[in-house]
Amino acid sequence: MSKSRRRTSRPREKAPSGSPAHHAGDGAAAPARRAGGHRVQLSRRGVPVSPGVAIGRACCLHEIFPGSDVELPDDDAVLRELARYDQARDQAARDLKALHQKVSSQLGQRAAAIFQVHESILHDPALTAKIRAWIVESRHTAPAALRKLLDEYTALFERTSDEYLRERLADVRDVVARLNQHLTDVASPPSQMSGPVILVANELIPSHVITLDKREVVGIVTQVGGRTSHAAILARGHGIPAVSGVPGILHEVVDGDLLVVDGREGHVVIHPDVETARAYRRLRREFVDLKDHLAHNRDQPALSADGEPVELLANISNLSDVKAATSMGACGVGLYRTEYLFLTHHDVPDEEEQVEAYRAVIAASPGRRVTFRTLDVGGDKKMRYLGLEHEANPFMGWRSIRLSFEHPAFFLTQIRAVLRAAAPEHGPKKRVGLMFPMITTLDELRRVRSLVRRAYRQLERDGLPFGQVPIGLMVEVPAAAVTVRQLAREADFVSIGSNDLVQYLTAADRDNPKVSHLCQPLNPAVVEVLYQTVRACLDMGKPVTLCGEMAAAPRPFLLLFGMGLRSYSMSPAFVPIMKELAKKLSQSDTSSIVERARKMPTTKQIVGYLGRRLAEICPDLSIVDSAG
Repeated sequence: MSKSRRRTSRPREKAPSGSPAHHAGDGAAAPARRAGGHRVQLSRRGVPVSPGVAIGRACCLHEIFPGSDVELPDDDAVLRELARYDQARDQAARDLKALHQKVSSQLGQRAAAIFQVHESILHDPALTAKIRAWIVESRHTAPAALRKLLDEYTALFERTSDEYLRERLADVRDVVARLNQHLTDVASPPSQMSGPVILVANELIPSHVITLDKREVVGIVTQVGGRTSHAAILARGHGIPAVSGVPGILHEVVDGDLLVVDGREGHVVIHPDVETARAYRRLRREFVDLKDHLAHNRDQPALSADGEPVELLANISNLSDVKAATSMGACGVGLYRTEYLFLTHHDVPDEEEQVEAYRAVIAASPGRRVTFRTLDVGGDKKMRYLGLEHEANPFMGWRSIRLSFEHPAFFLTQIRAVLRAAAPEHGPKKRVGLMFPMITTLDELRRVRSLVRRAYRQLERDGLPFGQVPIGLMVEVPAAAVTVRQLAREADFVSIGSNDLVQYLTAADRDNPKVSHLCQPLNPAVVEVLYQTVRACLDMGKPVTLCGEMAAAPRPFLLLFGMGLRSYSMSPAFVPIMKELAKKLSQSDTSSIVERARKMPTTKQIVGYLGRRLAEICPDLSIVDSAG
């Protein structure tokens, strides 16, 4: 790597000329054009969530109501639009009936009742009359009528103080979204935008993965979310530069606007001038150069400076992520987020569908090594058929393993599917693990082990092949970290879920921009809890992996290595970077770094100290280092 490239990438405080650092009013909403149509460069700042620099045209993901500003030209068009709406309603009705039957058979009538509610909304005479009247009398398109209906109901429900009635708005939104989806599928023309695009959205949801696969997406900007939001995780998994937490960006940007996304510093530039664009293109080339430089290490083992093996595993959500993990040189999958199979499925995957999906992931994974995390929904990942309703504090409420316990038959089906996928007859030399999220007490761990034993007995009785699978827990709740020695005695392995652990330790919602500055992985309290957790597991001889986003950040990685941790699971795109860093680290040097950092009383001191040490140890990685 050339010295000139290192010099240009090092100054982190000095942004390119014309970048957000050179503009007043950073983060405030403002018009993107002066009178007369002249475009003005604007700068916004958000949370840097996936490093890199992207330049492309904006593709705005609003709520999709195609043709909502179009007036129907004549009576024939009105009749066609009425027929199109009726067709969409019939399709939505069939969807809801099928969902009700399937969920009822898998989860029971109580869980399926939500779809009966949605059917009643869909067929409500008043609702239907409103839609048809707006199409006939106002010559609105069906999507425009849906948009108007949603606006009217939103205003109506939000005026009431009755919490139950306010919650029904979510059901109306679901029905409108289902109708609109069928209208979109029938009539929405494909986007004519070509070339590199930057997705601009309120938030990125699992269904947007399809958009990532179909477009040349080079960057992502969202109005909400933080470093560990699902938008951030998704972007890092695809190696796409991203910035979250930019409020109002959808009101300032329209399709086709030229944008710059600086995912290391958290800058978004709208309509960059020539000088700014040139500076950011230079930074983008540096990132490309770094990736090219690290490409050679894909097939090399990950070793420390002492020659000690380091496990660099991948966090994945789907089969395409597995391919990325292999291409980036990961030695296995340390975390398969099984909930994405459910969130992106058209209804509810049954046992056979799960077995097929899990087998495919195992077969494609490096070393046929996969650790499955059971369903982790709730919080910001909603599955309506599980009865998830409004909670005052959903991240600390009825979610994850707690929700699984509420639906034991559903939970047991997933466990059976993993055990069946691990059967030796479907391929030798598998290394499959099963871990359970958000374990808080020893009783919970014993309860999941009991369910696994029941699954084994059922499969034996049914004559179905299965594999013997080690059982692990995720340490995400502070109570589990404090009692990790007791929990680890009854687990085969431990995985530290740093994303939630940091959030719970700091009592700060990672996706709330008002408090996200508190949700820092290098907070002294977090550092101490991680140290004690890692040391406890190592002292007991229990395999321990960290599979949060800390694993993919150079400064925390430096600290975790010094604690003795040798197994990390991360977004695939970061495996080559961490492999490069690992080969520069020795236990003697990094253990002294840990001891010094543990004595520092503030996050700022720890962040600054680790930044300086990282620059000394591996200056080439400064371009992907972030203090955030």
